[in-house]
Amino acid sequence: MNKRYNKIIKNIKTNILKLTYKAKSSHIGSSLSIVEILVAIYFYSKKKMDRFILSKGHASLALYCTLFEKKIISLNTLNSYGTNKTKLMGHVSHKVKGVEFSTGSLGHGLPIAVGKALKFKIKKEKNKVFVVISDGELNEGTTWEALMFAVHHKLDNLNIILDNNRIQSMGYSKEIIDLNPLKRKFFAFGCRVIEVNGHDISKISKALNIKNKNKPKIIIANTIKGRGISFMENNNLWHYKSPNFNELNLALREIKKKYA
Repeated sequence: MNKRYNKIIKNIKTNILKLTYKAKSSHIGSSLSIVEILVAIYFYSKKKMDRFILSKGHASLALYCTLFEKKIISLNTLNSYGTNKTKLMGHVSHKVKGVEFSTGSLGHGLPIAVGKALKFKIKKEKNKVFVVISDGELNEGTTWEALMFAVHHKLDNLNIILDNNRIQSMGYSKEIIDLNPLKRKFFAFGCRVIEVNGHDISKISKALNIKNKNKPKIIIANTIKGRGISFMENNNLWHYKSPNFNELNLALREIKKKYA
């Protein structure tokens, strides 16, 4: 991987760990699974006039740390996470500079992204819309309704990235509602479907930049919840808990070594 992107990933994951520890907040596993996706969007693909919505709003810390790396929010703002009167709420808030839409209740981000894409299409503007959804959100009817609407209106300016870490709040996604085979389902709905390693920035970026015509694009990004920290990976306890002092230092050492 490019050394520049490695450094950015290391910085983002380090800040996620430190801020989660300081705030005693949850959703660290969900935040760690989308870091490479956000880096691909913000540092590799996204242009100034494009729009981004993080529909899985509980992974807010990953977005806040990415916005800091992009110099969109300040260090003082980032460090306010978890404090009284902070703008950096536990679920993504539009009150934060660079955040397009407040999310948290799953299934709402994609409909908003579809609306923005339709507006750009009607006005013949070349802006693209990127939206990251979770595999747990596929249990929400609004997700599929929005998808049908996007296909009907041929929204080829819409890029949907599925963070397919296969785990949601109460367990493995396939045990709660098994939606496989996902690729065939999305294809049957009329979408352009691409499946990639969700931790490979070059492959994510290549998929985002593939030109599409008359249909929305869905990128199934296969990821690992808690990516980069051995004792957090695929462990759903880290959907809820924050690291203690010893766990924080162990995790920081792993991140430093992995992304050296």
